[in-house]
Amino acid sequence: MSTAPGLSIVVPAYNEAARIVPSLESIFAFAASERIAAEVLVVDDGSTDRTADVVRGFIPRFEGTAELRLLSNPGNRGKGYSVRHGMLESSGDEVLFTDSDLSSPIDEYRKLAEPIRRGKAAIAIGSRAIEGSQVVVHQSWVRESSGRLFNLLVRALTGLPFRDTQCGFKLFTRAAARAIFPLQTLDGFGFDVEILYIARQLGFPTVEVPVVWKNVEGSRVGMMNGAQAFADVLRVLKRDSKGLYRPSEGRGKR
Repeated sequence: MSTAPGLSIVVPAYNEAARIVPSLESIFAFAASERIAAEVLVVDDGSTDRTADVVRGFIPRFEGTAELRLLSNPGNRGKGYSVRHGMLESSGDEVLFTDSDLSSPIDEYRKLAEPIRRGKAAIAIGSRAIEGSQVVVHQSWVRESSGRLFNLLVRALTGLPFRDTQCGFKLFTRAAARAIFPLQTLDGFGFDVEILYIARQLGFPTVEVPVVWKNVEGSRVGMMNGAQAFADVLRVLKRDSKGLYRPSEGRGKR
């Protein structure tokens, strides 16, 4: 791209060769229709299928519309690692991360961008659990119930006010992404809680925005191991008790 991107879109992917093509087509169609200078960073998390080859094959197809980049993790490290990798490699004024199955359609980005552009927030997170959200296709009762219980645990232990920390659709200003993600350490399910906790500690205003969302069968994102999730929350609190999330001098709120 000849100009710096206004929007970076980070897409963590693990064994998504059979499903990533429609998602890439949707992302690039959106970028073209909105005339957004965008870069798309697909982070391959040690896939054992042809995910990397499929993404490489798309790179020349969208020249002039958006820039597609393929990043590779050193083996299968987890969604948290993948998101951090992509965020730290991004260069856009705004940085969105989205699940590779586009459970939230890419045009829901507009809803997240609105409070940021009005100066009301530095971070906007998609939510399936507040008024105005629309869950088109639900997860199983077990998964939805475990998610609600996890959210209650998160709010009780961390004081974070959000009703849905786990939706894989979050938008950051460049300043927020650059400050938060170098401090992120969790690679598994709890990484969303950690980055939101860090954002609060650093003083970045965050808003929860209702979005459209649909469960995609065969999704490889959002799977929760209850014991691991609980342990991740405790790790966040422990790191905070050691002062590892405290803002350094010079870090601002925007």
